[in-house]
Amino acid sequence: MNRRDSLKAIGLTAVSTAVLLEACKQPDTKTEVATTPDETSKEAGREQWEIDRDKKLKAETYFTKHEMATITVLADIIIPKDDVSGSASDAKVPEFIEFIVKDIPEHKVPMRGGLKWLDVYCFNKFSKSFIDASSDQQISIIDEIAYPKKAKPEVQAGVTFFNRMRNLTASGFYTTEIGVKDIGYAGNAPNQWTGVPDDVLKQYGMENVKV
Repeated sequence: MNRRDSLKAIGLTAVSTAVLLEACKQPDTKTEVATTPDETSKEAGREQWEIDRDKKLKAETYFTKHEMATITVLADIIIPKDDVSGSASDAKVPEFIEFIVKDIPEHKVPMRGGLKWLDVYCFNKFSKSFIDASSDQQISIIDEIAYPKKAKPEVQAGVTFFNRMRNLTASGFYTTEIGVKDIGYAGNAPNQWTGVPDDVLKQYGMENVKV
């Protein structure tokens, strides 16, 4: 299952609207101005309770080291490094998933249960946990659960888990600078408009009109 196959399986709906919000951020071209201590201590556009809540969530740990290692392997299978961009782990997707399950607790049980299912299934097939399996063994299992329409009934629990894992991975990756560059989204570029394209002017018979 290569990267492009993964993206087809993800579908556009898997990527959250946060991608667009992140992609539309402009590069910081402002000159430095003096700020007061109160201004620098707050993040723009956020209430203090939001900042405090995020700090609290980041200070907590949900996944075990083994679970995080498994998440990292899975994320990099879903979005591996290629000649266009880094992998999911390069974009710190595992850290994103660790945070998001604490931010949205309904992910906790399905993710932990899914990771457990994966280890049990892998152990039954290869007598080892998923992260201890070879790359070929890992991919053989992923191929069983990555394509819902082709999956056998006995691996439906794995399919459900992998769908969630894939969606979280895509959301985490495509809300980072690496992910935005990967899809080639340049965003708006202020002060770089060069005028109406020649083909558009020609279409309306205005190619010789001087402005």
